[in-house]
Amino acid sequence: MKKGQVLTGIVEKVDFPNKGVVNTEEGRCIVKNVLPGQKVTFVVQKKRNGAAVGRLLKVEQNASVEGKSPCPHFGECGGCTYLSLPYEEQLKIKEMQVKKLLEGALSGQTEMWEFESIKGSPARLGYRNKMEFSFGDECKDGPLSLGMHKRGSFYDIVTVRDCQIVDEDYRRILSFTRDYFDGCSFYHRLKHTGYLRHLLVRKAYRTGEILVALVTTSQLDNEQSDAEAQNKEKDNLDQWKNKILNLDLNGKITGVLHIINDSVADVVQSDHTDILYGQDFFYEELLGLKFKISAFSFFQTNSLGAEVLYETAREYIGDLAAPGGEKAPDKIVFDLYSGTGTIAQLMAPVAKKVIGVEIVEEAVEAAKKNAELNGLHNCEFIAGDVLKVLDEIEEKPDMIILDPPRDGIHPKALKKIIGYGIDKLVYISCKPTSLARDLVTFLESGYVVEKAVAVDQFPWTANIETVCLLSRKFITC
Repeated sequence: MKKGQVLTGIVEKVDFPNKGVVNTEEGRCIVKNVLPGQKVTFVVQKKRNGAAVGRLLKVEQNASVEGKSPCPHFGECGGCTYLSLPYEEQLKIKEMQVKKLLEGALSGQTEMWEFESIKGSPARLGYRNKMEFSFGDECKDGPLSLGMHKRGSFYDIVTVRDCQIVDEDYRRILSFTRDYFDGCSFYHRLKHTGYLRHLLVRKAYRTGEILVALVTTSQLDNEQSDAEAQNKEKDNLDQWKNKILNLDLNGKITGVLHIINDSVADVVQSDHTDILYGQDFFYEELLGLKFKISAFSFFQTNSLGAEVLYETAREYIGDLAAPGGEKAPDKIVFDLYSGTGTIAQLMAPVAKKVIGVEIVEEAVEAAKKNAELNGLHNCEFIAGDVLKVLDEIEEKPDMIILDPPRDGIHPKALKKIIGYGIDKLVYISCKPTSLARDLVTFLESGYVVEKAVAVDQFPWTANIETVCLLSRKFITC
C-alpha cells in the first residue's frame, strides 16, 4: 500500500468517531465517512508505521442494511454520518464503539462491571434545539449559500433547505433569510472581507419559543458615507426582522438579534449585540425545571435526549437520598464543569448543598438565574477553571458529578478530584475516547467502574454521550 494508490475494499467496521476500517488485498486502511459493509474506492493519503489513511472517492456498493436517506442533502452536507442507516443499526454501531473503548480502558480491572444497552433518543428527526448556519458559496464565486459546510470542505457551504435534524420552523427561517440576503457579500475566511457570517436559530422543544440571530461583520459599503451605509443597514435589518416575524411558524419568536462579530476565527461570538425585536433569551423546560437560555448559553442541543441523559445520571447517583427518599441533610455535591447548572438543579432537592464550577462566566450567571427561577436556594455556582477553583472551596464533597468538555479532564485537575477520596463519582462524557483515557487514571488511583451506558443525544451523527458510575475500591489487609 503506497501513498497515492487508488484501492477498493470492504468496510469491516467503523471505530469512534468516524474511522472506517477498510480491508483490501494490500492491507487495511482507515477511511472516514463510510459505513460497515460498504464496498468503497479510496486513495491512500499517507502511510506511517504500518498504518494507512485514505480519502473516500466513491461508494461502489451500499451495505445490505442501508436504505434511502430521509434528507436530500445527505452525502453532500457534512453534518450527518448515518442517515442512510435504520436508526437501530446506527445505535448498534455507537454501542459497539463505546463498549470497545471502555473494554480497552478497563482491561486491568478485575472486578465485574456492567455495560447497559444503549439508550436511544426519544426524537429521531427534528430533535435539535440549536443550529448555527454559515453564509458562503457552494463553489468558488457561486451564488450565496446558507447552511452547513460541504463534507470534507472548510470553505464550501451547502444550503440545507430540507435539513431533517431540525423542524420546519428552522427550514423556513433559513430559506427566507438566504433568499432575502441574496446578492449581499459574505465573510471570506481567507480574505477576511465581507458582511454576512452566520444565522443562529434556537428553539425550545417544550415551550416552542424561538430566538433568531443574524451574525455579520461591521464591514459596510465603502462607496457610501458612514451615515448613509449605517442607515441602509438599519433599514435592511428592520425589513428582514419584520418579515421574519410574519413567517408562518409553529413556534413563537421571542427575540430577533443582530450580532456583530469581527473575529478572524470562524466561530459565532459577539463583539456587540443589538436587539431588533423582543428579548435576547427564551425559556425551555427540562424534567420539571425551567431554564432561561440566551444566544450563547450552553444547553444540550437535544432537549428530550437531555432528559434521558440526566435521568440516567440521577439514577446512577441514586443512593444520595436518605432512606425513604427524603432529603439527605448532610450531603454536599460537586457538579464540576456545570454549564448552566442543569445537573446541579436536579440534585438540589435531595442534597444539603450543590456547588457548581464552570469556566464560562455567562453560563455561571445563567445557572444562578435558573436556580432562582426554580426556587432552589441551596445551589452555589462558581466561575473559574476547575483546576484552580478546587483549591479555593472549603467544603468537601460527598458526591462528585463530572461533565467535562470534549477534551476531558485536565490531568492535574483529575488528581485533585481523585484526592478527595469520595466513595462514588458519576462521569458524563460527550467524547468516549477522552473518557477512556481518564478512566485509566481513575483505575490506577483505586477506583473501579461499576456500570456504564451510552446515550444517543445526536441521532444520525457520529457523536455519542456516555454515563459512567465509579466507586472507590476498599482494600482490606
